Amino acid sequence: MTKEQLSQLGKTLWAIADDLRGAMNADDFRDYMLSFLFLRYLSDNFEAAAKKELGPDYPKLDADDRRPPLVVWYSDNAGDVPAFEKQMRRTRVRQIEA
Repeated sequence: MTKEQLSQLGKTLWAIADDLRGAMNADDFRDYMLSFLFLRYLSDNFEAAAKKELGPDYPKLDADDRRPPLVVWYSDNAGDVPAFEKQMRRTRVRQIEA
């Protein structure tokens, strides 16, 4: 990506953020978005660790299947979930309990 394209992308993203923010105070919007980014970070880390932990048992879905692979694994392996989550806690992977 060229410098000009990066600059244009930055301007476009800033305009989108302004539209999303609407009448909300910029500081409140920042706190709101940082919370979402943190949740995304935790989610991505958990999924990467689960993929490593499950190895070949990690579901491989068709391209048109929009379900998250871990949702499929949890529903297909309900009896193994407590042991899996215990193992994930042992490896210090953080997850958010519902």
